[in-house]
Amino acid sequence: MLENLNYGLFELINATPASPEWSIKLATFVAKDMISIVPALIAILWLWGPRKQVSAQRQLVIKIAMALLISLAASWLLGHMFPHDRPFVDRVGYNFLHHAADDSFPSDHGTVIFTFALAFLFWHRVWSGIVLMIVACTIAWSRVYLGVHWPMDMLGGLMVGMLGCLSAQILWNLCGDVIYQRLSQLYRFCFALPIRKGWIRD
Repeated sequence: MLENLNYGLFELINATPASPEWSIKLATFVAKDMISIVPALIAILWLWGPRKQVSAQRQLVIKIAMALLISLAASWLLGHMFPHDRPFVDRVGYNFLHHAADDSFPSDHGTVIFTFALAFLFWHRVWSGIVLMIVACTIAWSRVYLGVHWPMDMLGGLMVGMLGCLSAQILWNLCGDVIYQRLSQLYRFCFALPIRKGWIRD
């Protein structure tokens, strides 16, 4: 039943040779490059911002990092426990993006971007989480559209992201203050020069 739904949704979303060239190029950009919003926003939140908000921003970054580590570990484990071929390996649909023929479930891209979006939704502001969730859904669509993932791979990424955020919150409640203090000290030691120059926040 679930596998039939997976195949049916894939056939609805997957591009074909008749699809417009501009849509293939747009989907390729989204699928390959839009994920860079994750490291970019993490760096911005840690290094800059209003002085009164820097501490809260850095705590958010640490929680996001914890959630991502847990989510990716869970994704790796699930991929080995429940291996599933990619559509082009099973010769289903059309493929427009070169990709290794490794396990597809759950999607690593989906895991990262959904974890990131959920983290903002839970720990930042609702509007920022909604915006990032739209970005996450767009990335998920693009990778199915281009034929490198099944829809259920993306749903799996969303579920793993929820697990990662929940686990990160539990860990934060247990030892978040200690982790924050230690990482802040390490940061100030490693980036003493640019901090002193005023290029980044202390």
